[in-house]
Amino acid sequence: MITFRNHCFSFFHKIRTLLIQFNTDMKNILVPTDFSEQANYALDLAHQIARKTSAKVKLLHVLELPVASSFDASGEIPQTDEASHIFTIQLMEKTKEDINEILQNAKYKDIQLEGDVAIGNPYVHISKVVAEQEMDLVVMGTQGASGLEEILVGSNTEKVVRRAKCPVITVKTAADANKIKNIVFASDFRDELSKLAAKLKDLQKLFNATLHIVSINTPNNFETDRHYKKSINAFIKKYKIEKYTVTVYNDEREEDGIIYFSEDIDADMIAIATHGRLGLSHLLSGSIAEDIVNHSKRPVWTYNIRD
Repeated sequence: MITFRNHCFSFFHKIRTLLIQFNTDMKNILVPTDFSEQANYALDLAHQIARKTSAKVKLLHVLELPVASSFDASGEIPQTDEASHIFTIQLMEKTKEDINEILQNAKYKDIQLEGDVAIGNPYVHISKVVAEQEMDLVVMGTQGASGLEEILVGSNTEKVVRRAKCPVITVKTAADANKIKNIVFASDFRDELSKLAAKLKDLQKLFNATLHIVSINTPNNFETDRHYKKSINAFIKKYKIEKYTVTVYNDEREEDGIIYFSEDIDADMIAIATHGRLGLSHLLSGSIAEDIVNHSKRPVWTYNIRD
């Protein structure tokens, strides 16, 4: 009896140790919000992830005022324009009330949730928080974009996806973390993927999901199935990937192929690397990851492999 009891104690101690080790892998989650429906979906998903990992969630709203001169680089409000000054103060107070209302919501009482309001450029401030507060994950809502808006304007979400120092999950609709069991991971396997592989395995572990690994074969960038499968199998072996399927999928464009393959298998999430290109390089080469974020109805997990 004593021996059996000792074995049981040892077993549960090991399980508890593994759970604690897993919980400490993700400590901080950032949720930028503009109080839209999509931002609320992002907060709900972050809430579910925080319950799994014991991570702390930071809710952030950045006021991007229409008149740049109404605030200085430090976020302080100059006293030169009284009307603008009063408007800004009232807007700040209203925004803080909106944040506090979310923080007081009983549905979030089972996680550590804090809020912050800042003034400035949303992308710049989000990037600063990610770097300085060592965020492990950003969860953002997005409405997507298309046509001329997608080419010329872009969005803060796209900028964060392109340059964030940690993984980013974008959502357009409500997502249930407990139902994310099939994740499509798309790559051509030409890049060095060691950092991404580690993050990808953490993602798979978080949701206890199967990875559906796919390479998209296009007319303009044709490779044989044999070539792609050799690259995929080398990736699987090198990084000891478990619970996976392997597919080479044919389509006119890589972006379409990834989305259509995800639809074909009814995937719950898409995972893809981004290269963090800026300026002319980004305009000329585009970004498959950003196209997927804009057009996919499923949650999209991205990770910048160049920084």
